[in-house]
Amino acid sequence: MYNAKGRYILMAVFLIASAICLVYKQEELAAVGAMFFGFVLWSHFKQSSILLAAKYYHKGDYDHAERVLAEVPNPDRLARKRRGYYEFMMGNIVLKKGMFDDAERHFQIASRFPLGGKNDKAFVMIHLANLALRKKDKERMIAYIEHAKTLAVTPKAQEIIQKLDIEANKL
Repeated sequence: MYNAKGRYILMAVFLIASAICLVYKQEELAAVGAMFFGFVLWSHFKQSSILLAAKYYHKGDYDHAERVLAEVPNPDRLARKRRGYYEFMMGNIVLKKGMFDDAERHFQIASRFPLGGKNDKAFVMIHLANLALRKKDKERMIAYIEHAKTLAVTPKAQEIIQKLDIEANKL
């Protein structure tokens, strides 16, 4: 759980250690250092700082979580399991800022990737239904609600879906 700066420092340490090992004719140790460098580099692009951002996000420190998520070099390269969390957190952060179109885009992307479970996916659909309600788009709202009904597990999610269903009928 390093941020980007920490991973860059760690990669530099492994490269320097590998170079020193090569100077002292320790090819096996140099190979191990290069392997660790490769693992950290792979981790930088596939895993990034999503877990660190999730830690701040769950604590309610959304500004810090957003700064950590901004360090992700290319969200398209993230592993499938990490991409869903990235988009879900970014969607909630920009939703709190009132940027509804960006939030909808992030939630749309999050709906295509795996999340923690069915209930997390249901909350993505609930957010999309809320955004459709804001736009007064009844067809999309009903579609999102129906999909959320199949995924909702907790009573809280089911209660929110019932309230959205009532709002959809008012449109």
